[in-house]
Amino acid sequence: MKENRRDFIKKSASLAAALSLGVTAASAAAIQQIVLEKTKANPVPQIYIRDAGMQLCEAYFSGMDEHKMALTRQMDVLGAVGGINMKLVAADAKPWEYNSIKATVDAWEKVGMKLRVIEGPPSLGEKTKLGLDGRDEEIANFITFMKNLSKAGIDTICYNWMPVVSWFRTSMDKPGRGGALMTAYDYEDSKNLPLTPYGAVSKDSLWKNLEYFLKAVVPEAEKAGIKLAMHPDDPQVDSIKGISRIMTTVPNFDRMLKLYPSPNNGITMCQGNFSLMGVDIPATVKHFGKEKIHFVHFRNVRGSKFKFEETFHDEGQIDMYKAMEAYYDIGFKGPLRPDHVPTMDGDSNAFPGYSTMGILYAIGYIRGLMDAVVRNKA
Repeated sequence: MKENRRDFIKKSASLAAALSLGVTAASAAAIQQIVLEKTKANPVPQIYIRDAGMQLCEAYFSGMDEHKMALTRQMDVLGAVGGINMKLVAADAKPWEYNSIKATVDAWEKVGMKLRVIEGPPSLGEKTKLGLDGRDEEIANFITFMKNLSKAGIDTICYNWMPVVSWFRTSMDKPGRGGALMTAYDYEDSKNLPLTPYGAVSKDSLWKNLEYFLKAVVPEAEKAGIKLAMHPDDPQVDSIKGISRIMTTVPNFDRMLKLYPSPNNGITMCQGNFSLMGVDIPATVKHFGKEKIHFVHFRNVRGSKFKFEETFHDEGQIDMYKAMEAYYDIGFKGPLRPDHVPTMDGDSNAFPGYSTMGILYAIGYIRGLMDAVVRNKA
């Protein structure tokens, strides 16, 4: 590309020189025509990379929604994120067994889509995260799950370390732009909630249990070619209902990665959560790099970890273009999906954060960012 531009500049400079030496206007016009014809014959190449080389996906946590699948296929978003559909197998089957996984994979392929990420894996629950009796059996089943996922052609698991109290909001229908309904959180409304039956759970115990888990599963993930992608705690407050939270800061993620250093031990870059930690998203993307970012939740927020709302992709506090540019710059080629969108007019708020119309808006916005980054970098 640079050579073509250099040639054009040289030819233009030659034309100017000819005119300065007294070449007639007619001759100059003829030279100009030659330059134009050569430029047309060898235009500056336009490099276009579909979706900036990333795997644009959509989440299907409520099952294989026929309407949503039809829409995403029309948008050429063929990657799926979800769990194992146990309705496709016998009642006594287990979700970590190969037949259960293969039935789910085949069901997606039958509709022209590919299951790329398991989000919320089976056999990783309170026993493992709280260090209770039975955790070794859970971990053994998780290892079996990884091996069978690999056999079925899936290589990424998004998981979290939030026992008992997982994703948590104090409002599911806060009015936002134009009356759209947003999920929101206010620490003041949750700080005095009663303890769960598990009582107070310390940060030290969570760290010890996480280390135990990683030392058991990461070596097996390496053998199976599985990428483990830790999701941030959401929200990142100190504790909820007495259950401490540890995946709440960039230094804590660095600590997690050092518990068992491996290319297979990585993160889910949920940029809404990281933004609420008070960090710059493009800089944080570059901090972790493509070696550690295995999966991206591309979303926007407004506020801080103690009080926030989840906005439309184009109105929050994150510079979304710079964020997309950062993924492109580090060479990220993995799965990326929109996350936590407002519920728009006419759509159901039965599953807050995953409005079909909101997702359509988000996908169009994301693909536009991808296209702009590619063209600006070409």
